[in-house]
Amino acid sequence: MTATPETAETAPRTYEVRTYGCQMNVHDSERLTGLLEEAGYVSAPSGEQADVVVFNTCAVRENADNKLYGNLGHLAPVKAAHPGMQIAVGGCLAQKDRDTITTRAPWVDVVFGTHNIGSLPVLLERARVQEEAQVEILESLDVFPSTLPTRRESAYAAWVSVSVGCNNTCTFCIVPALRGKEKDRRPGDILAEIRALVAEGVTEITLLGQNVNAYGVEFGDRQAFSKLLRACGEVEGLERVRFTSPHPAEFTDDVIEAMAETPNVMPSLHMPLQSGSDRVLRAMRRSYRQSRFLGIIERVRAAIPHAAITTDIIVGFPGETEEDFRDTLEVVRAARFSGAFTFQYSKRPGTPAAVLEDQIPPDVVKDRYERLVEVVNEIAWQENKALVGRTVELMVAEGEGRKDAATHRLSGRAPDNRLVHFAADFSQVDAGSGVRPGDMVTVELTYAAPHHLVADGPVRALRRTRSGEAWEARQARPAPSGVTLGMPSVGVPAPLPEAPACR
Repeated sequence: MTATPETAETAPRTYEVRTYGCQMNVHDSERLTGLLEEAGYVSAPSGEQADVVVFNTCAVRENADNKLYGNLGHLAPVKAAHPGMQIAVGGCLAQKDRDTITTRAPWVDVVFGTHNIGSLPVLLERARVQEEAQVEILESLDVFPSTLPTRRESAYAAWVSVSVGCNNTCTFCIVPALRGKEKDRRPGDILAEIRALVAEGVTEITLLGQNVNAYGVEFGDRQAFSKLLRACGEVEGLERVRFTSPHPAEFTDDVIEAMAETPNVMPSLHMPLQSGSDRVLRAMRRSYRQSRFLGIIERVRAAIPHAAITTDIIVGFPGETEEDFRDTLEVVRAARFSGAFTFQYSKRPGTPAAVLEDQIPPDVVKDRYERLVEVVNEIAWQENKALVGRTVELMVAEGEGRKDAATHRLSGRAPDNRLVHFAADFSQVDAGSGVRPGDMVTVELTYAAPHHLVADGPVRALRRTRSGEAWEARQARPAPSGVTLGMPSVGVPAPLPEAPACR
């Protein structure tokens, strides 16, 4: 029997998902990809125009709306030249600007929000049949996103959502208005997903939530998050557990104890500071003060001396004085962060801080930002230099070393999540058919930079893993290339891509 050749009418429609923003958006895009593939779409081959382009947007970044409408403008003539092409806009900016997207960009076919990503295939089909734009924005979650089909970017590391939404009211943040109040998953559902991922070859998971350590508030268990960490320690085959991002106000000693006592919970912590000034923290509605924050850092270091602690800091918040800024520098020097995401404050329409008086002049904000970055980088460099000579086990990563080809190195993540570029020298080990992302290598650190470490000696040990096998198996069935990120490469779900989850 002769197969019927594929024609333009019978060929499956292709897709591309473009993602901007935080880890939650990256994980949502994995679900959007899974939904599209379940509906029969296939990833657009590299270099070819997709039949469906989906923008998963962010409302937190500066000029997010200008970037979106600029990209939509570039696609208008492309769509005109490709009959049947569709454009969909989802995510936080769609939730916020629901009434203006199709007005400013009438060639958009579908607008959907943060609470109904599962509606995308139906909305695309409805827009195609009815030949008119479909706008569907829900005010609250109808289906927990983790129940949706997911096409994960990594074969060896995965995000696992424990909650969505946030109950905080930080004056600089619009996310609670767009993601809604916190909704928690049941512990059994989370652990079932983790076990299923491990069975597929995943050995590292990152527990994800807008305010991850507040997990349990919805069902009234204040120790639910520490219990979840301990339960992860009992999952056979799960080697690394991380989480992002906690809030200092809810960071309790039972979580520190669980981190210290659960072997597969990694010694890394991202603890957002935002400001070191009590007066500014009060204006931000951050329900902790400088002393509490430093107390958490001190207790974490006492329980986990080798922990790497990173943070987020905003400079130039309305009303910030030079004295307030010096308080922030003081906390940075005391906390000795291994890295920090630093931001110049800018107005976000819809946030209380946007209408505060005493907005700081841009040149003052820029000057403080540059001074902060200098201090942050100097401390991070000192902390990294103290590690030179140590032996560490790395999980080999994919897409994390942009210069690896030129330097003849590979890259991996240490247990404390520091990025290490290591020489591809396997002369002292049996490398077999080669090292794969997800495998483990043991190396000696030989050089430190502010944002990474280098190991230029020979690899001392190689441990081939189920994760490496899963990565190798995926190469035989290439993963879709239809998810692109509006940020540096995020091949491995690390806790800290360019724009951390808002908290």
